[in-house]
Amino acid sequence: MDEPAIQPTPKPEWALSRRELKKRALLAAGIEPTRFPWLWAGAAVVVVGLAVFVLPQVFAPQASTPTEAAAPAADVVKRLLTIDVATAQPATLSETLKATGSLMPRRSIAIASQVNGTLKSVDVRIGDQVKAGDVLAMVDVETSQIQLSQQRSTAAATRAQLAQAENQLERTLRLADSGLTPSATVESEKASIEALKANLAALEAQVAGAELVIRNATITAPFDGIVAARSIEPGQLITSGAALFDLVDLSMMEMTAYVPVSASPNLKPGQPVTLTVEGLPGQNFAATVEGVSPVAAKGTRTVPVLISVPNPEGKLRGGMFASGSIVIEETKGAFAVPDAALREDADGRYVLRIADGALLRQPVEVKRQWASGRMTELASGLVAGESYVAGQLDDLKPGMRVTVVEN
Repeated sequence: MDEPAIQPTPKPEWALSRRELKKRALLAAGIEPTRFPWLWAGAAVVVVGLAVFVLPQVFAPQASTPTEAAAPAADVVKRLLTIDVATAQPATLSETLKATGSLMPRRSIAIASQVNGTLKSVDVRIGDQVKAGDVLAMVDVETSQIQLSQQRSTAAATRAQLAQAENQLERTLRLADSGLTPSATVESEKASIEALKANLAALEAQVAGAELVIRNATITAPFDGIVAARSIEPGQLITSGAALFDLVDLSMMEMTAYVPVSASPNLKPGQPVTLTVEGLPGQNFAATVEGVSPVAAKGTRTVPVLISVPNPEGKLRGGMFASGSIVIEETKGAFAVPDAALREDADGRYVLRIADGALLRQPVEVKRQWASGRMTELASGLVAGESYVAGQLDDLKPGMRVTVVEN
């Protein structure tokens, strides 16, 4: 006889897990629990996702063709900066050659003493402006004046002796004609007169020399200018040849520029030059080629070119560094465009002219290039006042709508 099966003792409720509690609740409600409930949950998620993605595609209306989608958009307006646009105007075109150098006064002089003596006065300082003939300094000439007075007196006495001797000779000659005076007396008096004449000439030369010393003791300005240096003080003992002052005339300056010998055939006196000077920003100075050396400077391949620079306002100073350009060729009233503005296609060269807010293909006839290819002179194509694209903007084409805006 079989023994009854031993039923396991059920767990108390407090020992059950959450899943076991859920399973016991389902069994109590008469529902058989599923073995893998998470599979059903995943399937539900998949179904919902498909419904969300597929159904709108199935029931959505068919997309229209490109021609039916929308009306054509309005023409796109290209914005151009003012820096990219230029206006045709007659201009002066030129070919230039670079020139640099230091400015120096055309007239400058070192004034030296011509006499020995003590300086009585010095009347000017560095920077003083003087006129021709103005007194700069004086040397004490008291001793020279005494010597001059003595020499003049001696000369006057000799002159009187000469006059007396000449009168005596006239009487002697009359007596000799009457046979009352021997010829030897006549010859003796003639010799005395010649000696007096020679002595008087020497004395007069001494007087003239003394007068010159006194005149030279007053040092004056030889021309209008400015005192650039002063090497003396009152009371100083100086000798002939000692340096006293440097005087410069700034009304006309000079500059020696050195240009390649290969460019020298294009240079000639009278060509205009435009200079800028360090220390004077924003100012241009008009100058002129004064002369061109026929030979290159020793040991170089450059030719010295002398340039004169008028300086009526006195702004320029000696030693200032200047740079600029010599105009070697020039034409006026020409129409030119930047080389970058020129375009070319199968029909030839053209520029993009701007008219009524659109780009137009404007054919042009090129005459020549200037300024090393930076500007191109036109024989025809543009008239004064017409606007055109000055830069090489690759995305611009004839027919485009454009508007010009500030930079």
